[in-house]
Amino acid sequence: MKLHLDAQPFGYEFDVAKTALVIIDMQRDFVEPGGFGASLGNDVRPLQAIVPALQNLLHAWRQVGGFVVHTREGHRPDLSDCPPAKVNRGSPALRIGDEGPMGRVLIWGAAGHAIIPELAPASGELVVDKPGKGAFYGTYLNEALQVRGITHLLITGVTTEVCVQTTMREANDRGYECLLIEDATESYFPAFKQAVLDMVRAQGAIVGWTARSEQVIGALNLSTEEGARA
Repeated sequence: MKLHLDAQPFGYEFDVAKTALVIIDMQRDFVEPGGFGASLGNDVRPLQAIVPALQNLLHAWRQVGGFVVHTREGHRPDLSDCPPAKVNRGSPALRIGDEGPMGRVLIWGAAGHAIIPELAPASGELVVDKPGKGAFYGTYLNEALQVRGITHLLITGVTTEVCVQTTMREANDRGYECLLIEDATESYFPAFKQAVLDMVRAQGAIVGWTARSEQVIGALNLSTEEGARA
């Protein structure tokens, strides 16, 4: 069954069976105090504020049997998959691979690399470990989506202007129809988030659409009610 949302800049239609909910990098290193995001001098509270909306959306998506993808940015312990330019960029209090309050920063298996408990992956959900900003670079995500017949992506997570936007543009180039969930994505910088929302839906959804989580949940609930009456 195709569902319709009054999205921006115009209506967005999707079939749950051909759509994946993508939750990008909701990791302790980005969302919690003491992580990599905080070491860059950022206030993590705006990122924490989207967790309830994401929980509600994730619950509703699971209830209808939708496919879920979680991503985690991180690197091998020897940093062989991390370019020196990435390690050295900026002036954070902690660099990638340094020992921090939650173990080595953005390193596989460290506590900070883990997805926050509130959004922990369930059995059968895909977890993609990515070495870069985009979820398609250096990963098997495209193949995993293709084998399942996925054509549409509902994109959420952090940060809006970096990993979220990069993933959305990568997906757009691969032919996926992408909807960015406005209240389920966030940046450390509000102006950057707004700029991304404006950019992706400009020029007739040149990169994709945007809508709010309650619109998606409402459409899912309506489809469930209609299915029950059928």
